[in-house]
Amino acid sequence: MDIRALTPDYAVSPQIDPADLPAIKAAGYTTIIDNRPDGEIPADLHTPVMQAAAEALGLTFVANPVIGGALTMDNVATQRAAIEAASGPVFAYCASGNRSSVVWALAHAGQMPADELIGIPARFGYQLEHLRPTLEQLAQGT
Repeated sequence: MDIRALTPDYAVSPQIDPADLPAIKAAGYTTIIDNRPDGEIPADLHTPVMQAAAEALGLTFVANPVIGGALTMDNVATQRAAIEAASGPVFAYCASGNRSSVVWALAHAGQMPADELIGIPARFGYQLEHLRPTLEQLAQGT
């Protein structure tokens, strides 16, 4: 498991396993967001399995599958709502952490400068420069 803390309250990671959840909880995360569609992964990592394992540990679990190349504003709204409702730090995962970074950046458009929304994930190898026009439009409410 490779936890990449974008902020003190939000981290991303490549795909995790149910066995990783106790360490995630021990690290202080209270909410898990699954940004990976079940069609990309084996059945033992599907949403119901991960959700049951997370909830058994007292973690909040949110399924928000982001399909590569088909991200929607509903995905962004769901991510934002999960982050805002969290009682503590949020841990989001997908295949590499990229999609979880993208929805985080879009969910924070207008709350943080576009340079930060692009630069913070870049420290972990996530290249979001292509989102700059969208981030700027969202920040302007257009």
